[in-house]
Amino acid sequence: MDGPEFTVKCFYLKRLIAMNTQNNFWKSRLKEWTVLNMPDRLSEVLFGLIMVLTFTGTISVSTSGKQEVNELMWAALGCNLAWGLVDGIMYIMDTLIGRAHSILQLQKLKKTNSLNASREVIRDNISPLISEIMTNDEIDQLNEKMKQLPEVNIKNSLNLKDFKIAGQIFLLVFLSTLPVALPFLLLQDVALAMRLSNLIALILLFLAGYSLAKYSGLRPWLTAFAYVAIGVFLVVLTIFLGG
Repeated sequence: MDGPEFTVKCFYLKRLIAMNTQNNFWKSRLKEWTVLNMPDRLSEVLFGLIMVLTFTGTISVSTSGKQEVNELMWAALGCNLAWGLVDGIMYIMDTLIGRAHSILQLQKLKKTNSLNASREVIRDNISPLISEIMTNDEIDQLNEKMKQLPEVNIKNSLNLKDFKIAGQIFLLVFLSTLPVALPFLLLQDVALAMRLSNLIALILLFLAGYSLAKYSGLRPWLTAFAYVAIGVFLVVLTIFLGG
């Protein structure tokens, strides 16, 4: 059992164990780091609201018939359905590109033996504030720790949680359309549906701004009204530009 064949088997077994350990390390870390935070969620809701408001904002000047309004609302729902799908796919692509860049920087760091080059790579890839306050000795210590990290392959840079978040983005964009569009689909009175739809949109914009302020430590009421104003401005601008 101590011959060359046994030695070769041991070598490949150790290599396989090492590869599994490396993969598990990065898979677990990426799963922990992958998250759709509050600003991202609210941004997706805002995108969905602005998209449907560009449709509802043109109803009073473009058409008054119930059938035409229903067709316009179904077009708005279809537009947000497509936009949500595109947004989810773009999240996956942006995540892949961002992580591929990070992997490239880590590989570059591992290959260089120059302290100055290593410092430059690290400082270029961390927060400017953190880079400013860290000394060269601290950067060198970070460099040594990063060089000890397991190797990572681009094939392992995406996980199931990334696709779940892409699905969440799709739902956020699409579902944010429904409260604003439903009055037109349920009510026969177009004028009443318009007022109710606008009220719902303003409330959603206000709540989004209020939640964002609580998250970031800004003044809730001021931020909420600012969010409403920005949302209305963007809708008016989009309609004016032919959106």
